[in-house]
Amino acid sequence: MIYFTPGPAQLYPTVEKHLQTALTQQVFSQSHRSQAFKDLYKEADTGLRELFQLPQDFAIYFTGSATEIWERSLQNLTATHSYHLVNGSFSQKYLDHANWLGRNAQQLKVPFGQGFDVNAIDIPQETELLALTQNETSSGVCMPVQDIHALRAKYPEPLLSVDMVSGAPFAALDFNQVDMAFFSVQKGFGLPAGLGVWLVNERCRNKAAALEGTQYTGGHYSIKSLHEQYQQFQTPCTPNVLGIYLLAQVVEDMLAKGIDTIRQETQEKAQALYGFLEESSLFAPFVQHAAHRSPTVIVADVLEKPAAEVISALKKQGLVVGSGYGAFKDKQIRIANFPAVSPAEVAQLIAALKQL
Repeated sequence: MIYFTPGPAQLYPTVEKHLQTALTQQVFSQSHRSQAFKDLYKEADTGLRELFQLPQDFAIYFTGSATEIWERSLQNLTATHSYHLVNGSFSQKYLDHANWLGRNAQQLKVPFGQGFDVNAIDIPQETELLALTQNETSSGVCMPVQDIHALRAKYPEPLLSVDMVSGAPFAALDFNQVDMAFFSVQKGFGLPAGLGVWLVNERCRNKAAALEGTQYTGGHYSIKSLHEQYQQFQTPCTPNVLGIYLLAQVVEDMLAKGIDTIRQETQEKAQALYGFLEESSLFAPFVQHAAHRSPTVIVADVLEKPAAEVISALKKQGLVVGSGYGAFKDKQIRIANFPAVSPAEVAQLIAALKQL
């Protein structure tokens, strides 16, 4: 089977080899207080810094999931006010977490499948955290990185939080222009689920320190406790050691291939998929504005038959695509275009779609 599902997704080609090595080296039994784990954390940290070109003041924390980071970021970085750009189910859930925590959470909401005009965004002065989703997995809409950078230039005061769960490592963010970003490894990094990665700068740590003692900031997984342990390349409690090991190895593989090569290859695969959709009589791109079409999660309307029939027919050929999200389950398919999927595999999928 080749998995074009948007998470969990196709495993990166080298994962099987790294799993065998992990068994041989008994990584599964490694204590998170051991020197071996500290060395592993440092290896992952070094690789991710190079991959994302992180400024020196950024720290890298590990959590159980990206979903957890919605809550942790709001607990640690807001006392009252957050502002959310909502254009899909996952950006909506970030907003939902703010409401559950009792924040005064305001929003700019556009219809499902649409992006944002930066010039139309008006953020209240009291906003502490500006939350946006760089790549909306549910709808296949991306926010171009230049728009994120422009938003920071327009509003330099609020902390800028970027959900890049299905955009990393493709999205070439300038991390001098954001304060925190986060992702989980089962999408663009082609790894088993169960590990979230939180990239946090000094502005965030200063804000968290100012709130410390005035409200609940997350116990074991407050920024304070995470950073205290991070300085020794440790974690507050037992982490997903195997997940961190595999991430470190896959990041090394990506660096060996070259992140520019990965991004160019991803763009070319996306162009082939969107080109097919635009010419097809059975499918059409869901996102209308080309600049807002995600290169990593391509969402297609199915025009003449139930999406389930398409998914079933492809599965019989060993090709697994995702269904539409939520209310769009029966009308759409979602195709993950992550680095683990090769150009030849994308060509195979396009050929199978044409036969339908």
